[in-house]
Amino acid sequence: MSDWVIKFGLVAIYIIITLYLGYKGWKETKDGKDYLIAGRSMGAFVMAMSYGATFISTSAIIGFGGAAALFGFPLLWLTVMNIFVGIFIAMVVLGRRVRRLGLAIDAHTFPELIGRRYNSPFLQGFAGLIIFIFLPVYAGAVLIGLARLVEVIFTIPYSTALLVCTFIVALYVLTGGLKAVMYTDAFQACVMFVVMAVFLVGTYYLAGGFTSAHQALTDMVQYYPKALKDQGMLGWTQGATFWSQAWLTVYTTIVLGVGIGVLAQPQLAVRMMTVQKDAQLKRAILYGGVFILCMTGVAFVVGALTNVVFFKAMGPMIEGKPAISVVVAGGNIDKIIPTYIDKMWHPYFGIIFMIAMFAAAMSTLSAQYHAGGTSLGRDFYERGVGGRGDTLMITRVAVGVTILMTLIWAWILPESIIAIATAFFFGLCSSSFLPVLILGLFWRGMTWAGAI
Repeated sequence: MSDWVIKFGLVAIYIIITLYLGYKGWKETKDGKDYLIAGRSMGAFVMAMSYGATFISTSAIIGFGGAAALFGFPLLWLTVMNIFVGIFIAMVVLGRRVRRLGLAIDAHTFPELIGRRYNSPFLQGFAGLIIFIFLPVYAGAVLIGLARLVEVIFTIPYSTALLVCTFIVALYVLTGGLKAVMYTDAFQACVMFVVMAVFLVGTYYLAGGFTSAHQALTDMVQYYPKALKDQGMLGWTQGATFWSQAWLTVYTTIVLGVGIGVLAQPQLAVRMMTVQKDAQLKRAILYGGVFILCMTGVAFVVGALTNVVFFKAMGPMIEGKPAISVVVAGGNIDKIIPTYIDKMWHPYFGIIFMIAMFAAAMSTLSAQYHAGGTSLGRDFYERGVGGRGDTLMITRVAVGVTILMTLIWAWILPESIIAIATAFFFGLCSSSFLPVLILGLFWRGMTWAGAI
């Protein structure tokens, strides 16, 4: 049986299951409440896995995995932040209040939560506009990660990969709304979890074992990129000089920017409003924490260790050349993980990994398309400027516009952009929405004028 038959067979099975779950969500979507907020009927497991799958995408695995091949193990501090802030703080401290406030004021979107808390249609519309304008940049980065992987595995043009991936995700997001998105997210999260666990074990095997792999990465410091050394980096396992340019990039832009920015991600916050009870948020912590550890933790460790694996396999070819994985990937860090899969793993695992990345990208993209579309349709058009019409139809059209904007960004963004675009959007959300959200939840004296 040819590789092409196996590739398309496995992908077809995955897509059929995904579209079935999308169909299930469509059948259960009766009104705007179902489309926007899943009818507030999700359980702890589905919510946690949907939250995790939305949180973690190809930008985390492909983009940040490639960044870890440059910066090394210091990026693992982002995993710590993801679990402590993105799961524990988000669900225990903020989640309960977000759910209760959303229920009390009948909010169906993140901007509507802000707008109704401050009794300000302007705030709702303006927040919706911010999300619609800038979310496609982040979504474009996620789409790039998926398309780059499909490009490498299937050896098809990048533009073709972009169009095919966009069409598949758009098919069920446009019709099924948040219920379809969350059902498919939960399935996709399970696929991602299993594949990433295998990915970690296999990488340590290729690198010579746990202890040997880490020691080898430490000893290869002479191959560390000179440009990063000049900025203050000491090596893949050694970290960075305190307060140097590299230290600020890793610990403020990436670790703090992404780690804290997760609290104000509109596509994540709305999931807190989909469960029935506070107790479900507490139960979701365990599911979400283990999932995030297996996603970002594995991506960052594997990304750094690709330097060891490539050097062991291709040492004579890259002897004397710094930035080993970057050289092998042709200078594009967004291609490091796809190239590692293509060159160092059995082709069948490449197919399975590609399916997992399909899952990672599709789960995040579907949430981004939904969040961007509802922000434009319900929050900006309906509430912000007072537009009229059928909510379902308006939102679906707005989702379509968001999908088109994302495709355009994915087409024009430069190479090695995934991690940068992700950090940009997370930082934007933390600086614009987080103060308004936290003060609105915990301080009754916070006013609409202060929020503006």
